[in-house]
Amino acid sequence: MKISFYGAARSVTGSRHVVDAGKTRILLDCGMFQGRRDYARERNRHLGFDPKSVDAVCLSHAHIDHSGALPVMAKYGFRGAVHMTGATADLTKILLADSARIQESDCRYVNKSERRRGRTCVTPIYSRDDAEKIVKQFQGGGYRELVSLSPNVTAQFHDAGHIIGSSAIWLQHRHRGNTTSLLFSGDLGRANMPILRDPQAPPPCDVLIIESTYGDRLHSDEQNHRKEMAKKLVKHAIEHKSKIIIPAFSVGRTQDIIMRIKELVNNGEVDPIPIFIDSPLASRATKVFRQHPECYDEETYRTFASTGDVFAAKYIRFVSTAKESKELNRRRGPYVVISASGMCEGGRVVHHLKHAIEDEANIIVIVGFQAEHTLGRKLVEEWDTVPIFGVPTKRRAQVVRLNGFSAHADRNDLLAYVRSIHPLPQKVFVVHGEERQSLAFAMTLRDEFPGMEVDVPKPDSTYDV
Repeated sequence: MKISFYGAARSVTGSRHVVDAGKTRILLDCGMFQGRRDYARERNRHLGFDPKSVDAVCLSHAHIDHSGALPVMAKYGFRGAVHMTGATADLTKILLADSARIQESDCRYVNKSERRRGRTCVTPIYSRDDAEKIVKQFQGGGYRELVSLSPNVTAQFHDAGHIIGSSAIWLQHRHRGNTTSLLFSGDLGRANMPILRDPQAPPPCDVLIIESTYGDRLHSDEQNHRKEMAKKLVKHAIEHKSKIIIPAFSVGRTQDIIMRIKELVNNGEVDPIPIFIDSPLASRATKVFRQHPECYDEETYRTFASTGDVFAAKYIRFVSTAKESKELNRRRGPYVVISASGMCEGGRVVHHLKHAIEDEANIIVIVGFQAEHTLGRKLVEEWDTVPIFGVPTKRRAQVVRLNGFSAHADRNDLLAYVRSIHPLPQKVFVVHGEERQSLAFAMTLRDEFPGMEVDVPKPDSTYDV
């Protein structure tokens, strides 16, 4: 078996790992790079390998940094099947269509300025037609269902508890009477989080590829702090008639925030003020959540069974049209807008930031991990001036970071996941973390398991296992 790492190697975006198992070539994830505009465009247009050489793709979950470059595969000749769970298939269909639409829209918007400056116009990485082509190659299945990728290679999906439908992917290669098994963690979730079940115990494996987004830190238990901060933010918004802008991924994070807000309001801990979910994708994604209650944890399933909708409330409104979205920017507060993308790299939230960021009464609430070089990271670091659609813009709005919303496992969660593999894997690759996080978690593994071979692959590196 040979493994090549073309993305999410010493970084957290663009997850792409090619596994050559005998004569069968499997791609684990095909994510989109996010960050520096020119670098990301190059990495997204050229995947690092020939798509036609791939026999099958296995997708861990729907988030764009894991699925977003799949249409490039279809664009350049991949004709095999893309395997995933049924919920992931339903989500990824709408995410890819939305990604293509956003690229086309953002390119039109940016090109207005580029033409005036005499610069070359930008073009989308792929079209909606490319997205529709790859969707036709999707094959959704159930957890723990064995999938034949070739006569000698099988795959199985195990619940990762990260977002609805998310999976750790187990591959087994049979060759000359021997077997080699590989487990790819995808993105691992946390125990006792809203909506979804906890991650399943991992199966035995010879080789493990594990994420490390929070490989050097622990999630603090800040529930009381979050509640007190939420009260202050709502009170501030009411007093100053201001806006609270929350950039959030349309899938997973938005639904999580809705559930937590409803809990605070129902318990009388915060006053209800208008909350606008300004993302057609979030609206469609929430419908997918409603269609897959089999992925819910027991408490959420009971709520779903009794009410039929765990995401509804009088003060929560899903915004659909561009006209409604633009009207929000002219509306006076107080109100909350939850909008994508989570790292502020595209979508409607960038427009909301453009209209809100120069008013010191407004608040930007960051609730998730922000990759290097993204607008979200610059906001977390409280840059005085940030680029919005390429235009330097003064930041006067307050930036508040609320921890505890992450759907990623922390260092101890990741370590417990490895400990629960019996027998322990002989070889471990640490991926999907910025270099500092990945190197730190690799060191933790070496200290805990002295006989284990642990590597932190560099981009475009290849290993024989």
